[in-house]
Amino acid sequence: MKITSANFVMSNSDVAKCPKDRLPEYAFIGRSNVGKSSLINMLTNRKSLAKTSGRPGKTQLINHFIINKEWFLVDLPGYGYARVSKSAKKTFQKFITAYFSKRTQLVSAFVLVDSRHEPQKIDLEFMQWLGENHIPFSIIFTKADKLTEKKLPAQIEAYKQEMLNHWEEMPNYFVTSSSSGLGKDEVLSYINEINKELNTQS
Repeated sequence: MKITSANFVMSNSDVAKCPKDRLPEYAFIGRSNVGKSSLINMLTNRKSLAKTSGRPGKTQLINHFIINKEWFLVDLPGYGYARVSKSAKKTFQKFITAYFSKRTQLVSAFVLVDSRHEPQKIDLEFMQWLGENHIPFSIIFTKADKLTEKKLPAQIEAYKQEMLNHWEEMPNYFVTSSSSGLGKDEVLSYINEINKELNTQS
């Protein structure tokens, strides 16, 4: 898939106010500071489509971007950021949960995981929640360029083993780097194939 247009549509915290279009949506979510904004900018060939910041927790709303006038990329708030107040966390959690529970246009979620770290409880619990609620998702391992060629496969394998303690099989996953462009074609091809399937069904 070649992205020829990527435009911001709206931000809000109320699922009922999300776009009424019946276009397929792909939601990107992960812990704060996982590199979500950089990944979105890399996928869309835009330097500042999603706002990057040295301060984690910058994304605090549901952000819709329309891609090629065919599908929505949805940028969701990061979770697990310690410096956000408890009341703010509850607010985020409330509308994130509402988005996944009520948004019928959602086709798949992408859960971003920092490839440099050991499996984090908050990520595992969130994916467990998605599974229990029958929400399709893939894992995107970010910041692969920060690891050596030997260390990266070991980290992915460790994650697989942890996932298999709770899952019958490892969920679909991608390995990416926003700085090198690693994984870009694979993620976009995956979205493109799903969109093709949806078009044949409609």
